[in-house]
Amino acid sequence: MQAEQQVRDFGKTRDGQIVRSIDIGQGTLSARILTYGATLQDLRLQGFEHPLILGWPEIAGYEDSTAYLGAMVGRCANRIARASYSLDGASYQLDRNYLGTHTLHGGTQGMDCLVWEISSVTPGAVTLQLTLPDGHMGFGGDLEVTVTFRVEAEATLSIEMEARTTSASLCNLTPHIYFNLDGGTDIRQHELMVRAERYTPVDGDLIPTGEALSVAGTPFDLRSSRPLGGWAYDHNLCLSDQRLPCRPMATLTGSSSGLSMQLETTEPGLQVYSGSSLDEGPRIGLGGQPYGPYSGVALEPQVWPDSINQQGFPSAVLRKGQTYRHVSRYVFQSEV
Repeated sequence: MQAEQQVRDFGKTRDGQIVRSIDIGQGTLSARILTYGATLQDLRLQGFEHPLILGWPEIAGYEDSTAYLGAMVGRCANRIARASYSLDGASYQLDRNYLGTHTLHGGTQGMDCLVWEISSVTPGAVTLQLTLPDGHMGFGGDLEVTVTFRVEAEATLSIEMEARTTSASLCNLTPHIYFNLDGGTDIRQHELMVRAERYTPVDGDLIPTGEALSVAGTPFDLRSSRPLGGWAYDHNLCLSDQRLPCRPMATLTGSSSGLSMQLETTEPGLQVYSGSSLDEGPRIGLGGQPYGPYSGVALEPQVWPDSINQQGFPSAVLRKGQTYRHVSRYVFQSEV
């Protein structure tokens, strides 16, 4: 596949910026990535008619939605309590885009809704880049980010995120991908297994309390595969206390398609969001149907939420001279 055949215009944002789509693939797996939000817009496996993820067929869907479908979120994923933090003696006041009090996924103009530049394209991979200036959404430090999407043999999608900063900053990126392996309207019968012994309980605003408790005897005990059911998951499961080499940490299995997906990641946490509050209205998604509650499950590898304000949590601080590197791999298998 030639690069000019892979890269196409996807549309324009309301402020006139051109958004491009990039098709990559190898073997039985193919993906489409947008320069808007470094978004995984579509993911297909040979032999199955339905998409494996939730996505919009046009740019307006992404601009109107608040669900972060397939987007790269940051510079700091998840919630930051009271939209503020202190670092090296300096205090930072952030954008209050969550409940008017806290910060979520980097703020109102986080990287999920910015147009990235294409750095390189091959038939099986694309690299996008973005620079967030010092003070963007209140965060300190210029942050230079690159994200590489790569389709590998044996039906694997790899996403590698790297970042550098000019001064101490927060950096915690995650692909906010919603999966639906059956192609239906409801994922509550999907089974999920997560290798996590602990989870971080939250208050009424979904802000961590600072504890890391055992999953035993709770709905967060996913150490053995179990149906998601109707539980409103939007919680961090603790995979480790620090970033580690990429390793298998979770498996999602469809209930009717015969498809399963193994998630491998370097990250110390996995936010599981079962889509219980999804309500995207009448707009039609990739699968030819609207997205309502439980239409997809988001599995978000990341540093534990609000870590900058929680003593004992893994650090999301990136310093000058360091390189942030997060790798997550999604390995698909079919019993059909």
